[in-house]
Amino acid sequence: MCLRTPLALLGAAVLVLVGPPLLTTGSGTETGTQIPGLRLMVPNTPGGGYDITARTAAKNAEDAGLTHTIEVFNLPGAGGTVGLSRLVSEHGNGKLAMSMGLGVVGAVRSNDAPKTLADTTPVARLTEEQDVVVVAEDSPYRTVDDLIGAWKEDPGKLPVCGGSPPGGPDHIAPMLMARAAGIASKQVNYIPFDGGGELLASILGNKVAFGVSGVGEYLDQIRAGELRLLAVTGPERVPGLDAPTLREAGYDVNFTNWRGIVAPPGLTGTERDKLVSLAEELHDSEEWRASMKHNGWDDAFLTGEEFGDFLDAEDKRVVSVLKELGL
Repeated sequence: MCLRTPLALLGAAVLVLVGPPLLTTGSGTETGTQIPGLRLMVPNTPGGGYDITARTAAKNAEDAGLTHTIEVFNLPGAGGTVGLSRLVSEHGNGKLAMSMGLGVVGAVRSNDAPKTLADTTPVARLTEEQDVVVVAEDSPYRTVDDLIGAWKEDPGKLPVCGGSPPGGPDHIAPMLMARAAGIASKQVNYIPFDGGGELLASILGNKVAFGVSGVGEYLDQIRAGELRLLAVTGPERVPGLDAPTLREAGYDVNFTNWRGIVAPPGLTGTERDKLVSLAEELHDSEEWRASMKHNGWDDAFLTGEEFGDFLDAEDKRVVSVLKELGL
């Protein structure tokens, strides 16, 4: 599974990421990307994947001169559906957008939310990334085989945590792992957190056996040796990280996540096109490409109606996978 979305909006943030600022001669006035007063909502807590993506995009857009004074703010709750409801209520507001991804698709289903992504204006899918299977540095599990061997012996006593609610990527990935290892889904003790920031503290504090989250969320902790990376969930190894894919390790799992940007319903054609243009110019900027490399993100750019069709297909896929897993 995977998901993502665009939106060069967003106010800079020191919290994450990006490599050294790159010089450009871009001008938002030339490309029609200037949106004074633009606000970018993050529907979960600081430090998670949506937050990192939004703040990186905002900083890159500003550094590239595409737009200015972008405000990034967090409105967490219910796996992103609180933020989604707020976004949909802002009918016709062309100066608001929301960072989102596969997790919101799953949360809408698991929470039976009254508002869905079909009620929004699709802007862009931005990135795709693998999930990582991590434990604390002092964990007894040195390899993914060590972990899954212990998990199979007593699944209920080895809680796994993720930064998304049931139906989200950090939930689906370990459920697919369990199935590949011969563990019944009803035996899995999954503990959801509202974003990767809250999740990290529980992993580092050994309150859970292992965690599953996006690679970009924990790169710094993995590189610093605070987290031990056991495996990645996608089809290929992540460059620069010493960990096998789950398939390499003998478990038939191939899973990726994505992120993107949506806006309120009821925008004029001009307002929608300006947001899409901002996403396109961001995507083509040297700043954004440097950030994708730094964070281990893959390019998955898609805009407008094509992104809308993708969102509809992802909703159907989430429903299918959850049924297949008996969830």
